[in-house]
Amino acid sequence: MCCACRASACCWPRSRSGGSRKGGEAQLPQPDSWIVLNGRASTLVLEVVPGEAPLWRYWGPRLPDGVTPPASLRSTRPTPSFSPDFDQPLSLVPGLGQGWFGEPGLKAHREGRDWTFQVTDCAVQQDARRATVSLTDQVARIALTVTLALDPDSDVLTVFTTLTNQGETPLDVHWLAAAVLPLPDCSKSVRSFSGRHNTEFVPVEDALTRSQWRRENRRGLTSHDCVPGAVVLADGCAYGAQLAWSGNHCQLIDWVDDGRWQWQLGEALMPGEVRLGPGETLTSPEVLTTCAADANGVAQNFHAAIRARMDWPGSAMRPRPVHLNTWEGFYFDHDEAALKDLADAAAKAGIERFVLDDGWFHRRGDDTTSLGDWWPDNVKYPNGLGPLADHVTGLGMEFGLWVEPEMINPDSELYRAHPEWTLQIAGRPLITARNQLVLDMGRIDVRDYLYERLAGLLNELPIRYLKWDHNRDLTAAGERPSFRKQVLGAYDLLARLRRDFPAVEIEACAGGGGRIDAGIARYTHRFWTSDNIDAVSRVSIQRGYLQFFPPELMGSHVGAAPAHATGRIQTMRFRNHVALPGHFGVELDLRKLSDRDLARLGEGISRYKALRDRLHQGHVWQGKGADGLLWQAHGSVEALVLLITRIDPQTQRHAPGLRLPMLDPARRYQVGETDYDGAWLVQQGLPLPPLRGEDGLVLEVTAL
Repeated sequence: MCCACRASACCWPRSRSGGSRKGGEAQLPQPDSWIVLNGRASTLVLEVVPGEAPLWRYWGPRLPDGVTPPASLRSTRPTPSFSPDFDQPLSLVPGLGQGWFGEPGLKAHREGRDWTFQVTDCAVQQDARRATVSLTDQVARIALTVTLALDPDSDVLTVFTTLTNQGETPLDVHWLAAAVLPLPDCSKSVRSFSGRHNTEFVPVEDALTRSQWRRENRRGLTSHDCVPGAVVLADGCAYGAQLAWSGNHCQLIDWVDDGRWQWQLGEALMPGEVRLGPGETLTSPEVLTTCAADANGVAQNFHAAIRARMDWPGSAMRPRPVHLNTWEGFYFDHDEAALKDLADAAAKAGIERFVLDDGWFHRRGDDTTSLGDWWPDNVKYPNGLGPLADHVTGLGMEFGLWVEPEMINPDSELYRAHPEWTLQIAGRPLITARNQLVLDMGRIDVRDYLYERLAGLLNELPIRYLKWDHNRDLTAAGERPSFRKQVLGAYDLLARLRRDFPAVEIEACAGGGGRIDAGIARYTHRFWTSDNIDAVSRVSIQRGYLQFFPPELMGSHVGAAPAHATGRIQTMRFRNHVALPGHFGVELDLRKLSDRDLARLGEGISRYKALRDRLHQGHVWQGKGADGLLWQAHGSVEALVLLITRIDPQTQRHAPGLRLPMLDPARRYQVGETDYDGAWLVQQGLPLPPLRGEDGLVLEVTAL
């Protein structure tokens, strides 16, 4: 279906009731059509009005087919006192300076002029799953296209916006909302995630009030402390949104005068960062958003959408291999013979991938030197990396390698040859972090150099995996701000390598969980969730992660005891338990384990291999039981893998039953040797044995 609506004037005479007068009666613009998109369990409805951006009428639980509003929005509400005579409801792109007093969807100007945005022309193309809305302001000479696509399988709505400068002079853009979403008046709170390095995904819940809620990140990459997404909890349902972008970002929730809220997400632009010349365009990142019954439903929809976006080698995900990383076992102290011994121990324990972390390249003895010099150190590896890689692959394991392409040390051959390749501002000091500067990824010569170095390694060695790190925030980003060029340049380099080496998997790491987002997921296959491998810390980190991303992308390792990040000691049993549901890995020197711990680790690896296909498919539910119990379930209502975790000791004399609300009350289930009615497990719960602090239990729940 295609509909078009035109307005030849930018204003109309209005009556107190909000319309023009004709024959003594108020005349309001009537809907030209409706935009209706139905998902599996959600519906959105927009009112298309001549000469305006479509008005948000509904987004929420699924409506029956054919349901539309009975009348135009303006006809259902009189003009309040002390208000413009023509009402400006929440639209797909709220304007500025024409009677909308909330947050606008676009902030731009042309040397101080054309700062208002008011649609004069609207055209809509729509089918059952997708709507493209083209909006033009003929006065400001600005065109916007908003694309909305509702996937019926995941029930996730993907939205993005493209801005075109149709004028003859440059247009400075300060804010372009990728999506403007309505939230119902029954919305209560917003759950977002903060944190820091080693403490990612700290949940924060704020009540929604008339005050604006806002989270903004200016660190240049996704960040540890400002996850680009959130969940809004409302009466009877929940709404989730996440921005598919690996750089600066902003999301805000703004109260609307009719009791609803608007939720905007988009790229946070620095002053002067985007200036569009005549005819140039700016396309926002995508927003993935969904409505579901609760936060678990939001997570399940997000997992399905992310899985559909993945670009796996061979077009399909294979079972996630048990993974060993050398970092906390060796750090920079590489010894080829010792690493071969570690590979022997790893293969014997059942590990399937061996990843050589930082310290392998030219003169890299610590973190002060050599980033950018991507060739093997001739002291540690006099014959290159080939002998170690061949030893690893000869044991039946894959070989992987750590790199940090976007970074450079001042003490490096590359910096001495090309100091101009770093992000810098003339006359300002160079600000290092972890002794690093940042390469200008907006430069094609920089990307070509990095491609040549990485492609040389990938052609020479049997590398099946790259751990791609990014160990600092950005500060000065060029003479003109180029934060977004950094992101686009990194995407370009990743895409080029993926195209030419399609069998290689890539892990996204940024000091742990500093670059976890749906944008980088287009090019990568695993997230390093945190540099903190302490099992107690990892429980909350991984639970927060699972709100947005599926478990098979979640790097979860068994680390050393004491944990290097916290100094705390946990049993091997508990470390195995916490690492089990994600992409299981090991990050310690196996040669130093006691026979008992080595045997326990082998048991954890065997359990993971037996369960990984079920853990990494289907739905994930998370919840809290009584007395501090935490649980999560993977699979379907017919067959679940149930993980029960206790961090603190039990305080009650008798453990309460664990209710499993996702089960079918009309069916019977087997748990271990016992059969239960589904209704009993839903209402009364599963009886549990006593658990000590820092302990866990894995159960299989199967419908009969």
